[in-house]
Amino acid sequence: MEKIKVTAEQIREALKDVIDYEIGLDVVSLGLIYEIKVDDDNNVYVKMTLTTPMCPLGPMIINDVENKVREIDGVKDVEVELTFDPPWTPEMMDPEIRKAMGI
Repeated sequence: MEKIKVTAEQIREALKDVIDYEIGLDVVSLGLIYEIKVDDDNNVYVKMTLTTPMCPLGPMIINDVENKVREIDGVKDVEVELTFDPPWTPEMMDPEIRKAMGI
């Protein structure tokens, strides 16, 4: 049986379904995903931030990120690290989203 190789791009695509409900946009478009690593055993590491350290939906968003990655066929384990270094700014958003929002 051939082993499925999970890719960082698959993870990034899946995370486009994780929404920051306060803002109404996905975590990828918002620029909240800083790093994605997949090792040879398909263990996934995601380093991310939130728009603010006091985000009331933070725990839910982090849980959604972990669950969405776990849904990908072949993923063995998931680690989500939350960081605020560097702090999030609107400049981290997808340029098209910034433009649409008038930022």
